[in-house]
Amino acid sequence: MRYLLMICGDETAYQAVSDDEAAASTAEYMKWGEEMGRRGVLQGGERLRPTTDATTVRVRDGDVVTSDGPFAETKEQIGGYYVVDCKDLDEAIDAASKIPGARSGSIEVRPIWEM
Repeated sequence: MRYLLMICGDETAYQAVSDDEAAASTAEYMKWGEEMGRRGVLQGGERLRPTTDATTVRVRDGDVVTSDGPFAETKEQIGGYYVVDCKDLDEAIDAASKIPGARSGSIEVRPIWEM
C-alpha cells in the first residue's frame, strides 16, 4: 500500500538555523532517502517552498477565490513529503519514525486512496 508521509514542523525555526546545521539536516535526509531506496519503499518526495509562497484556492458559488499563504492557521507547516510503498501501516510508521523531521516536528502518515 502506498502512503504519503507529510513532514510537518515550524518553518520559522528551520529558517533560523545556521548554514552548518542546514547542511547537517540535508545530509540526514539524504541518508534516510538512501536507506529507504535500498529497502525498496521510496517512490518519491520533495521539499516544499515556504508557506509565504503558497496560494490557497477555493471555489464558492462558481467563483474561484484565491488567497496568499495556507488556509489553516497552524503552529506547524508541511515542509515536504515522501511517497512510500509499504507492506502495511507498521512499515510506513517505521519509515516515518526515521525521517529527521520527526525529532522536532511530526510526520503525518496517510494512506493513498488507490482506485
